[in-house]
Amino acid sequence: MLTSALCFSAYLGKFSTGYGHGMSSRRLSDCCKDMDLLCGEDSSDVFSGESTADISSEEIDSWPEESIASCLEDEGHFVPGLDYLSRFHSQSLDASAREDSVSWILKASVQAYYKFQPLTAYLAVNYMDRFLYARRLPETSGWPMQLLAVACLSLAAKMEEVLVPHLFDFQVEGVKYIFEAKTIQRMELLVLSVLDWRLRSVTPFSFLSFFAYKIDPQGTSLGLFLTHATKIILSNTKEASFLEYRPSSIAAAAILCVANELPSLSSALNPHESPETWCDGLSKEKIVKCYRLMKAMAIENNRRNSPKVIAKLRVSVRAASTLMMPSEEPSFSSSASLSSPCKRRKLSDYSWVGDDNSSSE
Repeated sequence: MLTSALCFSAYLGKFSTGYGHGMSSRRLSDCCKDMDLLCGEDSSDVFSGESTADISSEEIDSWPEESIASCLEDEGHFVPGLDYLSRFHSQSLDASAREDSVSWILKASVQAYYKFQPLTAYLAVNYMDRFLYARRLPETSGWPMQLLAVACLSLAAKMEEVLVPHLFDFQVEGVKYIFEAKTIQRMELLVLSVLDWRLRSVTPFSFLSFFAYKIDPQGTSLGLFLTHATKIILSNTKEASFLEYRPSSIAAAAILCVANELPSLSSALNPHESPETWCDGLSKEKIVKCYRLMKAMAIENNRRNSPKVIAKLRVSVRAASTLMMPSEEPSFSSSASLSSPCKRRKLSDYSWVGDDNSSSE
């Protein structure tokens, strides 16, 4: 571990020096400032049960479907490769370490501490998954994963939040290690390099309001739709099985789950309308499979949270056959329920990748 840490320390020094010619720390801050576009919503609104944003039906109706179609075309550039999930099955990547990192991101960002926007938390997880797909860590768990999680959350906050905490202050809520600010900054630069500076990702939130409007064109329950769909999406980010699905499928499946839970909409919904008709490019097969997985996860979460059930260790990656519910189709008339101190070590300027050529997989 010490050898890999020292090797990466030297590597990061070379990396940050090389970037100095074309991308200084000032350039980094300027770039993040220029790309700070979607920071109008407050996270407390998202989870309050009220409208998540002042979205009128006229505004949504004016959205050209070509814009959504463009997001559908581009979403494949902002997700890990198709074999990313199989690496967890083969245990070349540690699913439990990923789950722990995602849990920390959610807790630190939206659930307990900073109350960031849900999009910020999702982006941090997205950056982490894309990095892990492209770059091998010297250890699949431990301090390298924590450093990566801190750096990804910091970058996501710089993209979406108005007020961004100091780098040192990101390390809250049960972290095992404490990193110096310069170590996190170098990790941020490495993440930016691996992601080719593509931080403005296409996420399920890119489609959520548009899909909700397709089901509720009058806009009478948009706030409720967005609130509950957001909860469903974030609650499932820890589950590696959802890595199989594109953001559009996740958004559509979440909207269908919410639609099945709103009796007030049942009379207005067309039970014969398929979700792939909402926009060209959607896959009914993927949406239905993702919907079934969400329903299965909701049932499992309810069972696990029941006081009569003894808690058991849950493995994040499961066989698809144990999660799928073949007989269940997304139906607007359905009424299934939805789920609603370690010792700290200070790591200074240490990190872990040996060189730029041997790390990609």
